[in-house]
Amino acid sequence: MSLPTLDDAGDVGGRRTFVRVDFNVPLAGGTITDDARIRAALPTIRELRDCGGMLVLGSHLGRPDGKPVDALRMEPVARRLGELLGVRVEATQRITGREVSAAVRELPDGGVLVLENLRFDPRESQDDPGFAAELADLTEVYVDDAFGAVHRAHASVHALPRAIREAARPAVAGRLLERELTVLSRLRDGDVETPYVAVLGGAKVSDKLSAIDALLDRVDAILVGGAMAFTVIAAQGGEIGTSLVERDRFEQVRTTLSRADEKGVLIQLPEDVIAASEMSADARSETVKAASVPRGLMGLDIGPRSVEEFARTIADARTILWNGPMGVFELEPFSAGTRGVAKAIAATTAFSVVGGGDSLAAVKKFELTEDFDHLSTGGGASLEFLEGAELPGIAVLEE
Repeated sequence: MSLPTLDDAGDVGGRRTFVRVDFNVPLAGGTITDDARIRAALPTIRELRDCGGMLVLGSHLGRPDGKPVDALRMEPVARRLGELLGVRVEATQRITGREVSAAVRELPDGGVLVLENLRFDPRESQDDPGFAAELADLTEVYVDDAFGAVHRAHASVHALPRAIREAARPAVAGRLLERELTVLSRLRDGDVETPYVAVLGGAKVSDKLSAIDALLDRVDAILVGGAMAFTVIAAQGGEIGTSLVERDRFEQVRTTLSRADEKGVLIQLPEDVIAASEMSADARSETVKAASVPRGLMGLDIGPRSVEEFARTIADARTILWNGPMGVFELEPFSAGTRGVAKAIAATTAFSVVGGGDSLAAVKKFELTEDFDHLSTGGGASLEFLEGAELPGIAVLEE
């Protein structure tokens, strides 16, 4: 991969450096409930500060739909970043304009400034060249360290680095982005030890079918949990009660299963599930066969037998990719499946990679973060990269 990195940026000392970060962190009442994405960017930020760079950080936060939303302002993020760095970090009230330009000019060497939420401007999601030009006026060097956003053709990850390059200035990948691509390239290209097992969960099989099709050329087994498993089970004639199902995907699912059989890839489905009449912590639940969920009940977690059988396959693996929970793990009655699978992966000596916001949240909830080799900050970006799709934010850096 011919991806330029910080090593190719030259001397950034005293130079205005725009760093596209992914600070899309969860907030509750203005308080950050998980600062993992901020911490993930610290190596790049610290390296640039140590070199004397004047850092202008840009990120999106939530989905403000192109207009200012007070609950999605960047000030709490800037405050937390400052606490982690041990320095004062200011947040601007605007994204571009005279006040922002003045604040950037006043940055000392090693200074850090966080721009207001990029998605407050509708031109960000439109990949607008004019918006990119305004951002380019703020910087002399561009660094992309937002792996979770590189699959979006948005101005700060696509039009902006292109404008920087056209002005004969450096546009490179930060350390987080570099690390993500190094690890995921191994999984994508099959440069790993076998058996190679993928554990996929989440709500919709439609979100994962392309990834499954791509993985069939590389993995030895795919373990399917979460609500997406019910579409696969139903496509094979199983009874799933009121469980979530995508009936319009049945034919595609059958084609994928047939292809897996031809390639000798094991598609392992849950044997039992925890079912209830509603998605509630207070609902009465029972363990039933995954392909025989009674009417009026929905499957909300994989059952104990499924955890045991999944764990057997996981125990033999030498490489493991996990994306998506096994059930509604946020509710304690339906958390055992995800917990069991997470612990099974953590207990192996396999090279393990976990990606996707829900999976990362589960790993943190179960206090297993130290037991995985790589925690990917990208959900959709990870899957699209593994599918072999061209990611706009990567492609523009490689131009």
